[in-house]
Amino acid sequence: MDGKAIKLLKYLDGSDKRFIIPVYQRNYSWKVENCRQLYDDLVKLIRKKRKLHFFGSLVSVYNGIQEEFLIIDGQQRVTTISLLLLAMHNILKEKKLVANDNRLIDKIFEEYLVDKYAPSEKRIKLKAVNKDLEAFEKLFDEEPSEYIPNSDVTINYQYFYDRILKEEITIDELYDAVSKLVVINITVGEDDNPQLIFESLNSTGVDLTEGDKIRNYVLMGQSAENQEAFYKKYWSKIELCTGNNNNGVSLFVRDYLSVKRQATPSMDKIYVVFKAYVNESGIAMEELLNDLLYYARLYEMLLQAKFEDGAVSSGISRLNYIETTVSRPFFLQVLHLHKQGVLSLQDLRKIVALVENFLFRRNICEVPTNALNKIFLTLDREIHRYDGTYENYVEKMKFALLSKKESGRFPDDREFATALSDKQVYLMRSRYKNYLFERFENFGTEEIKDVQKLIETGKYTIEHIMPQTLTPAWREALGEEYQRIHAQWLHRLANLTLTAYNSSYSNNTFLEKRDAENGFKNSGIRMNQLIAQKEKWTEEELQERDGYMVEKAKEIWNYPQTDYKPEEKQLDTVSLDDDVDLTGSQIAKFSYKNTEQPVESWTDMYAKVLKILHTEDSSKLTDLAYTSDHDVELASHVSHEEKTFSSKVQIAENIYVWTGTATQYKLATLRKFFAVFGIDPSELVFYLRDKSEPDKTDTMPERYGIRKKYWAFALPYIQEKFGHDGPFSNANPTTGNWINGYFGVNNFAISLTANFDCARVRLYFGSQDAPKNKEAFDFMYAHKAEIEEALGTALIWNRADDNIASFIAYDMRGISVGNETDWIQMAKFHAEWGKKFADVLLPILQKKYPGVVIPK
Repeated sequence: MDGKAIKLLKYLDGSDKRFIIPVYQRNYSWKVENCRQLYDDLVKLIRKKRKLHFFGSLVSVYNGIQEEFLIIDGQQRVTTISLLLLAMHNILKEKKLVANDNRLIDKIFEEYLVDKYAPSEKRIKLKAVNKDLEAFEKLFDEEPSEYIPNSDVTINYQYFYDRILKEEITIDELYDAVSKLVVINITVGEDDNPQLIFESLNSTGVDLTEGDKIRNYVLMGQSAENQEAFYKKYWSKIELCTGNNNNGVSLFVRDYLSVKRQATPSMDKIYVVFKAYVNESGIAMEELLNDLLYYARLYEMLLQAKFEDGAVSSGISRLNYIETTVSRPFFLQVLHLHKQGVLSLQDLRKIVALVENFLFRRNICEVPTNALNKIFLTLDREIHRYDGTYENYVEKMKFALLSKKESGRFPDDREFATALSDKQVYLMRSRYKNYLFERFENFGTEEIKDVQKLIETGKYTIEHIMPQTLTPAWREALGEEYQRIHAQWLHRLANLTLTAYNSSYSNNTFLEKRDAENGFKNSGIRMNQLIAQKEKWTEEELQERDGYMVEKAKEIWNYPQTDYKPEEKQLDTVSLDDDVDLTGSQIAKFSYKNTEQPVESWTDMYAKVLKILHTEDSSKLTDLAYTSDHDVELASHVSHEEKTFSSKVQIAENIYVWTGTATQYKLATLRKFFAVFGIDPSELVFYLRDKSEPDKTDTMPERYGIRKKYWAFALPYIQEKFGHDGPFSNANPTTGNWINGYFGVNNFAISLTANFDCARVRLYFGSQDAPKNKEAFDFMYAHKAEIEEALGTALIWNRADDNIASFIAYDMRGISVGNETDWIQMAKFHAEWGKKFADVLLPILQKKYPGVVIPK
């Protein structure tokens, strides 16, 4: 790598040079404001007689044979200066200005813009990206009427053209100013990593979006041929599917990562998390692009609300209207299952309606939204975990949502009815208000009106039946308590309706509004039919309509019912950001960033969570432990001296935390620690024991209690065999008949099964992506002879074409989890054969999936 300061025109100089902007680079995106700033700087250079002006850095790969520079970083600056030089040339060519230097027109054109000796298709030295190239080329020879007007290339060229004509400085002076622009020119050699240099040196101009960085990362390491091929085959289509705008790809990849990693990255960390995902998974780049495109097409269906079924399309369209993007990761998983044939079209309709009802009820009841990201992020996995299948998906989804508490709750009919009746609907956010009236008007009819559009265009308005300003006639009609009635009912749902004639209604009496030419009696709006039957509009009618509207709302946004119950009782959950008093509650386990750990007490949880946080960032607790400023919040909770606290836990060497506090105080303090570490408190979820049944093991159906006791017995054998940092290191006793150990590929596992008639070890391919599972199985099956020879026995090979998952297995017959005398034999079988599977099968699987982690 060679880097040095150089004048920009020196970099551009040379008729035989060509500057190529790779297809993986973003389109030209400087705006007029950026160009204005540049031109202002050039004017200042002349007026203040400055010698130089630093203009950022350029990173390029040099091809000496063809005299080409592949611009890795700095294309925005190079393109902008080329536009400025072209505008100067064209003005001189058209003789709108005359330079003192009569050679200037040729110098600009032949030294910086074109190779006059090259064939016409290669004449222009700067090869921009895609549509930018077309727009740039038209500026050379075409008439202005042929320019591409909506291109930033054209817009900025025209800005420069017009401003040059103002002659704030002469055209000779302008050229002199451009010649004073200096850049750090970094030429990358064959042994350098252009991606790392690009990441570290990207500087001035319009910031790259996370999507831009991801595109560069995905394409930059490819050969020139593959860059072109992958861009056309995959990336350009991904951009199109995700909205074809600067942030569209970023938002899509964020949801994609949420699905793949079960954790949502912050907006400024999408690129970093994406790189980590690629490195961890070991996925080949073309396979990754193919997967991204697959999910991008599902994402496009959500963005455009275009489905094969009208009810699904309408439901998603309504969710888009009220901007509920938080549910998209879940819908990506649902649409994938639908594509796989796991969920029917009828299932899809029910799921969309269920999400819509859940979200709207919560909005009306003003339930805090902070839990929603976590709910939809983990909902699909929660549904699957109940019994390890996707069967009965909708009923399990109902159970999952109905089981949520506190800030995660699904408001029941009583809470919803009370909240909707009392709500100041007229003062709601316009989108939710418009959505509410659209639902009331269109629910249950085939004669659909585009109510939202009619409201937004002003053709419909939301009308107060009892007006906002009471006339004497209205006061008389309402009676002596007119002030209370008006204040209580004015903005509530009972007093609101839709009309196309708001301005003509004004403050008329109710009968005038009802009987007017375009009044309630003659209205084509269904909501007005019952109003039209009334003879007066007093508190009695308001109460009656309130009851009717609330009952109708309970029908529209119905509360789900289900008979489904998991065989194993589910623990109540509360997150750290829930405002709930847990005094007297008993904790069974916690989940932090989707990893669960059992605990004995709240103090045990407190210590384990702080140890995890300290592992992630050791600086925070260390600073608190050693600070001498006692005014620093939390400093009194952390010390580097053991003797400081009578009740304490050691987090790390010379780091002690005070634990002599009540449960609620610990939780409040933990929230403060999370703020210090910059972590969303919703990432920490507590699983609570049933207060009335502190230990449910003895009251479980017998087979579940036996299994849990067996796994408690067997896990020490298994963990010792695999090592305490192996795939089963975080496994806990369960009432299920299997335990999985994961090794780095999403939902692929070494699976150990304890049945009443046998024990089994499996290599289990259980991702949601059936083709991926079958592909992995087929890859392993191609090595069947090699595997069975190494193990010294035949295995069970089950591709299971009718199911999503596939597996390879080995059984031990004649033993039973129900017979405790078999447990030591079964535990040793699980430990030894599980390790054999890892030792023999995983190195082969690693050839296809480099992210496979082989236990030591």
